[in-house]
Amino acid sequence: MLRTHLVESKGISVKHFLLCAVLIALVALVTAAQDRSSENKKDQGSESIPSITIGSRAPWSLQPRDFNRSPTPLITFHESSATSTLLIRHRGDNAVDRASAKLAGDQSFNWSTAIKQSLFFLGVQHGYAMTQEKTRHDLRGAFFKDYIRSVKSLHGWEDGGRFFTNYIAHPMQGSLLGFIQIQNDPKGINLSFDNSNAYWRSRLRALAWSAAWSTQFEIGPVSQASIGNVGLHGKQTYVDLVVTPIGGFGWLVLEDFVDKNIIHMIERSSGNFYIKIASRTFLNPSRSAANLLRFKKPWYRDSGLR
Repeated sequence: MLRTHLVESKGISVKHFLLCAVLIALVALVTAAQDRSSENKKDQGSESIPSITIGSRAPWSLQPRDFNRSPTPLITFHESSATSTLLIRHRGDNAVDRASAKLAGDQSFNWSTAIKQSLFFLGVQHGYAMTQEKTRHDLRGAFFKDYIRSVKSLHGWEDGGRFFTNYIAHPMQGSLLGFIQIQNDPKGINLSFDNSNAYWRSRLRALAWSAAWSTQFEIGPVSQASIGNVGLHGKQTYVDLVVTPIGGFGWLVLEDFVDKNIIHMIERSSGNFYIKIASRTFLNPSRSAANLLRFKKPWYRDSGLR
């Protein structure tokens, strides 16, 4: 019985082997016919019907003569043609055009990110103010009533503050706000100090952003006038409203000049990594602080800067 089972198994295996061999031979014949057809097309410059010649017999066609359509072979080989090449190139050109159009469309100002960074900085400012006892004390009372009274008390120039606070710290604040605008403006982010129209337009946009946010900090809804009620103590004056954005504009341009002409010189002359990052960080303090607001290293520089 075991012998009979082995014979039957062997017979089945032989049948499978022969069937596979026939199929392989058939595929080989069709492939050879298609290769010959491709060679005939190249030689004659026109289409021909695939055929196979065996010995001296006439070639036989894989396609019935009653049909006028092209045959559908078992295996199809796609050959490149002028039409297909042009189609592929056209599609590639369209992809490049779409990518270029998208890149050109990405030149708009990043409002959302700039506002978030400015609000983050506003939170830092008021967080520091909350460490002062006088600010916490003025949180008492009617919010809107005291806010309106504080804004209405705006007068004069000097607010009794120190020279460093009014003429150094506040311009640095305005410069930092300007750098927030620049690092979110694709049209100005890669510009370095020069006398071009593009540079000055970019920095004037930074000045406008700085003026808007510094004014908000002084007399806006979330300001020293609303939270600290500084106007109730006679300190709501024009000095900060003017010096912060105007002085900040000058400070920003100065940092651009220093970055291009002094920091760059230090980087070229020194091979010490720590000297390079120290010069970038401390000789451009406002830009360094603005980098922190977007969670970058203080010495970070955008591509193309210089």
